[in-house]
Amino acid sequence: MKNPFATLLPGRAPEQKIQTKRINLALQGGGAHGAFTWGVLDHLLSDERIAVEGISGTSAGAINAVMVADGLARGGREEAQKRLADFWRAVSSNGNLPNLQRSVMERLLSFTPLEGTPVQAWFDTLSRYFSPYDVNPLNINPLKDLIERFVDFENLRACRDLQIFVSATNVQTGRVRIFSREKLTADAVMASACLPLLFRAVEIDGVPYWDGGYLGNPVIFPFFRTTSTEDVLVVQINPLVRQATPMSSSEIMNRINEITFNSSLIGEYRAIDFVARLIDQGKLPRGIGAGQYRRINVHRIVLDRSGARFDASSKLSTDYDFFEMLRVSGKRAARRFLDQHFDDIGVKSTVDLRAEAQAEWA
Repeated sequence: MKNPFATLLPGRAPEQKIQTKRINLALQGGGAHGAFTWGVLDHLLSDERIAVEGISGTSAGAINAVMVADGLARGGREEAQKRLADFWRAVSSNGNLPNLQRSVMERLLSFTPLEGTPVQAWFDTLSRYFSPYDVNPLNINPLKDLIERFVDFENLRACRDLQIFVSATNVQTGRVRIFSREKLTADAVMASACLPLLFRAVEIDGVPYWDGGYLGNPVIFPFFRTTSTEDVLVVQINPLVRQATPMSSSEIMNRINEITFNSSLIGEYRAIDFVARLIDQGKLPRGIGAGQYRRINVHRIVLDRSGARFDASSKLSTDYDFFEMLRVSGKRAARRFLDQHFDDIGVKSTVDLRAEAQAEWA
């Protein structure tokens, strides 16, 4: 199948191909803030200097990832942009989802309830006295139908031009499960987005799974042996740093979620930095063969910079104007990143991994 990223500028002769830089994308989960990632992807897909070799995603990041992969498999960049736009329009409060699917998406896009509202009282009561197994004995989850409405998984699995990885948490072993393109299904995406206090564990081949954010938000290591590029662009929508101390119950829970869902990413940063230093010191051989190691360049686009005003409550919003505002913010952030760092792709990291991953010593 023709690589959907091998495109030409309009009016150029076939021999005048655009010089592209290849990257892998790692997409975090983060409720409704995943619309920021939509904007980042929208801009990257419109920039023919960028070729995406692999995508990993967790929770909302997994949903964005499969929308892109499905669009590329169907018809290339423009179709991928259309799939993303159609999905986020449909899940907005003025979209065209049936009531059951809308209620599922509203719960999925809402990490924590608004403090002092009936929603919080409802959530607190249910989580304290009932589990999803009590309130949903028939395990009705229309999310699967919604995902299958947008994604042709059979066609996606057959497309070999893009590596895609979706992570979930194995409830029994406490280990991360990576679903690669060949194993990708709607159930795998549901597992990646399964918040345990909201949904029953998703069983695949008899194994229960919860949200992948606990152990891989998002995973980077699958790229090391499956793609040729050594550049990974992380779209991070859970902030590492918040200056204010959380006071309310919703603020505390939101910060716990942010710290928990960033911990695995920080661990990968630490490992990548350690290997890079050993390679630079000549202590490890660089390459892709047995006994060799990759020297990974890490880049990042963060919601913090353009979205410092976004907090736990905004993760509840399913208003399309809010989604559109996040999309525009994501497009601007992606454009700003490429303006500043396009020449660094393939050359060096633009994230100080040592500073990101270092511990604080007393």
